[in-house]
Amino acid sequence: MFISRRHFNQMMLGFLGASLFTPAFADLIEGRDWRRIEPPQPTDTLGKIEVLEFFAYACPHCSDLNQLITPWAKQLPADVAFRRIPVTFGRAAWAGLSKLYFTLESTGDLERFDQAVFDALHKQRLKLFTTDAISEWVGKQGLDVDAFTAAFESFDIQTKLSRSEQLVSHYQIDAVPTLVVAGRYVVLGNDAKTQADLLTIADGLIAKARLDGIK
Repeated sequence: MFISRRHFNQMMLGFLGASLFTPAFADLIEGRDWRRIEPPQPTDTLGKIEVLEFFAYACPHCSDLNQLITPWAKQLPADVAFRRIPVTFGRAAWAGLSKLYFTLESTGDLERFDQAVFDALHKQRLKLFTTDAISEWVGKQGLDVDAFTAAFESFDIQTKLSRSEQLVSHYQIDAVPTLVVAGRYVVLGNDAKTQADLLTIADGLIAKARLDGIK
């Protein structure tokens, strides 16, 4: 049977489309790999699938995941936006670390010192749980302590801290690290054997959100 080039191209496009959009989430099981957020939460990144990572610098598992999720986030498709939300769970010591994150982010120093904060806490065993301890550490990293302190104590940073607390409540976050996709799906990974498995589940949920037209 003769097939025209146009017909052949249409067939190939259909085949490629089916391959590209085979849902990676097909093997994921609700209640084991992920859970729904009820009600779904509005996201802050319009027109994109938002992925949130709830984490805490004081959490060793977050430190381990950070080394995987940083390169993963850099390779996300253009229709996906990645944001990190530091949590406190009501702990004053963790509130200081959350403010440290937001301050480094606001001064443009986060990429340079993000993993260094984890390492200071979990490898060097430094107790960065007070403002004085954080300021001393910042100074040893070569940053301007006065400028850092001004940002650290600013209304803007306090507002971001309050907003992060609201998100923890709205998303019903009770453990870290936790990944949330599109304001609707929380990665559970109850059977995950490695932290890389959590990112695989997140990829599947991103595919689900994309096919469902959720942005």
